Amino acid sequence: MAFNLLFSSILLLAIVKNSIAGGIAIYWGQNGNEATLNDTCNSGRYAYVNLAFLNKFGNGQTPEINLAGHCNPAVNGCTIVGPEIKHCQKLGVKVMLSIGGGVGNYSLASKKDAKDVARYLWNNFLGGSSSFRPLGNAILDGIDFDIELGSPLHYEDLAKYLKNYSNRGRKMYLTAAPQCPFPDRLLGTALNSKLFDNVWIQFYNNPSCQFTPNNTDNLKNSWVRWTTSVKAKRIFLGLPAAPQAAGSGFIPADVLTEEILPAIKKSRKYGGVMLWSKFWDEQSGYSAAIVKSV
Repeated sequence: MAFNLLFSSILLLAIVKNSIAGGIAIYWGQNGNEATLNDTCNSGRYAYVNLAFLNKFGNGQTPEINLAGHCNPAVNGCTIVGPEIKHCQKLGVKVMLSIGGGVGNYSLASKKDAKDVARYLWNNFLGGSSSFRPLGNAILDGIDFDIELGSPLHYEDLAKYLKNYSNRGRKMYLTAAPQCPFPDRLLGTALNSKLFDNVWIQFYNNPSCQFTPNNTDNLKNSWVRWTTSVKAKRIFLGLPAAPQAAGSGFIPADVLTEEILPAIKKSRKYGGVMLWSKFWDEQSGYSAAIVKSV
């Protein structure tokens, strides 16, 4: 009886460990024609969903969220997403707010600016309180840094101020999506802070460190450099979910599962695969084709 209980406990821990070690993160929010957040999480394929994007913040600006055709925050229309966030969380999916993106108006002017933005994020999207919360009373699991524009200054300060809020009872995750050339021009300093839980590196639109037909070495070498240099708990392979989702770097599903994943999963920091984006994943069926191998 005791042996069976012990064996069951070990088996359960192994299952949990494996489930944490390999998951898929997906960006959702930038195409109104993609599935709802509820349907995204109901698929069972994603461990993390990044809501994209809060693409206006810093320099004294009033921050703004942009979820494309899903809702209009200007008329308080994005509170409808709140119950869906809670539904995803009940299913065990971590839901993050991604700040930045490839289009927007954002930067941090000073440490004080970073502190102000951290306070805004805490009060409006995380465990704080505000008279106006764009996504209603849902409490997101953390903040994702997808910084692709402007200056690299003070993102390490923003990470530090945000992480301080984790001491208020509920763990808050910090994640980041740097480009694969090492170190990332905009997030390199922040990533050296050792404050990030997951880093999903964009191995696309960067020919020097991405997959190209008949050449997997650049990607594999870049992966080794990232996983041996960055102190994040988990590193994810960031990919376009369809050829049309990026200018370059798409990896056919069979190549990924047969050649790339067996090599990169040797790293103890391997966390899984990040995909851009939910809309393109629906067009290609990419996550369904790779999920059992991730």
